[in-house]
Amino acid sequence: MTEPSVQHSAGLRRLTLTAFRNYPSLRLECGAAPVVLSGPNGGGKTNILEAISLLAPGRGLRRASLEDCQCRTADEPWAVAAEIDGPAGFTMLATGLDPESPGLPRRLVRIDGKPVKSQARLTEHLSLAWITPELDRILAETQSARRKFLDRLVYGFDPAHAGRVARYESAMRERLRLLRDGPHEPAWLNALEDEMAKSGVAIAAARLQMAAQLNRQMQGVTGAFPAAQLRLEGAVESELEKNPALVAEDALRAQFAAARGQDRQSGATSIGAHRSDVQVIHRPKNMPSELCSTGEQKALLVTVMLCHAQLLRHWRGVAPMLLLDDVAAHLDEVRRAALYDWLLAIGGQFWLTATDADLCAPLRGRAQFFHVHHGAVEPLPGL
Repeated sequence: MTEPSVQHSAGLRRLTLTAFRNYPSLRLECGAAPVVLSGPNGGGKTNILEAISLLAPGRGLRRASLEDCQCRTADEPWAVAAEIDGPAGFTMLATGLDPESPGLPRRLVRIDGKPVKSQARLTEHLSLAWITPELDRILAETQSARRKFLDRLVYGFDPAHAGRVARYESAMRERLRLLRDGPHEPAWLNALEDEMAKSGVAIAAARLQMAAQLNRQMQGVTGAFPAAQLRLEGAVESELEKNPALVAEDALRAQFAAARGQDRQSGATSIGAHRSDVQVIHRPKNMPSELCSTGEQKALLVTVMLCHAQLLRHWRGVAPMLLLDDVAAHLDEVRRAALYDWLLAIGGQFWLTATDADLCAPLRGRAQFFHVHHGAVEPLPGL
């Protein structure tokens, strides 16, 4: 897992929370080193990671609604601000609930105090990825969950992928509505199916490219964590493997048109990028992840996520900031040590949570340790 040195790193130096979850107010100062947050369950460790994750486009690591982030004892709307030390120097990133839109909750984003229209602008200053307990089930859950997992990996390289997915899903819903309610203008259906074909092929192509890059990266994985392999199965992917994108789009348009009667009766779109499946294979055993043990699934997830972080580092020239929620507790001692070595080799700042600081003992002298309890965060002396 030895990698070339990182030319730059981006890290969080100051985090300020206002009315966020169980924090009416928090100001956390930290240096460039990795951060360990330890303390009892329910103290607010994950809330800090969630706040940081909202400095990336999307709904954060919990995928919570904007209202759910609000501190119940505070009257002012929640806000998260962070001073980021990156390749271009210090940048202030901020996001929060729009105080002027109480009826329809809306999230605001500011960079260096100036409002920006698109959350995608955040990726220009900070690259984020995370592993949470909820992700552990991804490898054994539904096709939809695994697709969303892969799409999240694509977003790290191509924020526009989120827009393609949104356009595809919007056109698919509208097409089904027209088929169900009728009568309809054929030209309207044709336009929606054209959007679904173009977006669907672009989505599948991005997924295939991401899987290929990760598979090359994961070939070199040895040691405590198993090598993994991603396999994509679906009609759109099969079409792309045989034909150029434009030909695949034409084929998909024809299939959408031919399936109108079937889709109207079933109330579901029978073909498209939303039907694809993502398999994660335990390469040494040649076994699908859903047949692996819980421990093996967690190890496979770590392999995929950290290889993704390595790819991000090579592509951007900046190591991503990694957020790892309660990961160490479910790994044995050998894998914990290997995890810490791998994280340190990637080179960026990472944030770990644990109920017991001793689980992160190999990081003593190389990380900053804080104790979190009932919304209070204090440095742990001697660590």
